[in-house]
Amino acid sequence: MSYPPVPEKSRSEGLATHGARLASAAVIIGVVTAAMWVLEIADYVMNGALDSFGIQPHDVGDLPDIFTAPFMHGGFGHLVGNTVPFVILGFLAAARGIAKFLVASLIIIVVGGLGVWFASSANTLGSSILIFGFFGYLLGRGLFERRLLDLAIAVGVVAVYGTMIFGVLPSDPSISWQGHLFGMLGGVLASWLLRRDPSRESY
Repeated sequence: MSYPPVPEKSRSEGLATHGARLASAAVIIGVVTAAMWVLEIADYVMNGALDSFGIQPHDVGDLPDIFTAPFMHGGFGHLVGNTVPFVILGFLAAARGIAKFLVASLIIIVVGGLGVWFASSANTLGSSILIFGFFGYLLGRGLFERRLLDLAIAVGVVAVYGTMIFGVLPSDPSISWQGHLFGMLGGVLASWLLRRDPSRESY
């Protein structure tokens, strides 16, 4: 079966749409990353006062902090280690649609934060919840939507960051495996809830 050629105007409009989406993804990830650095600088100046906005397990009054904890860090070393994977995985997650990315991020924060609140025993903070969430979200998109581009992104993510999976196992007491595990589960859940019918897209 043959198909009519795609009009040049439609092709140009498609490229413009993708370009705008990529630019929006870069901006939103850049802004969030910059905000995390500003917060850590403020925390340093305030002698760690902002660390209190981490998740305090089993404290009902602390539940709102599940929304602040992913943007706080326990020192510059912690933030430096999280910045590159946050930027790369966050950009890839946002590049396929800003609206879905924002909803997915909210699901990851809630699922990851509640998982930490229930299962952890120490104050927990850091963007690892979102990083592992984006990892799970990208893998889930490749699995559930079965579009060529999403599948290629998932394969690439596994090739580069596949060893992250070991981070969901208890190992170092100073690392929140609960945040990693429940963040990833939140990402997979988000990809399933936000999935589209794969028959509607061909790329």
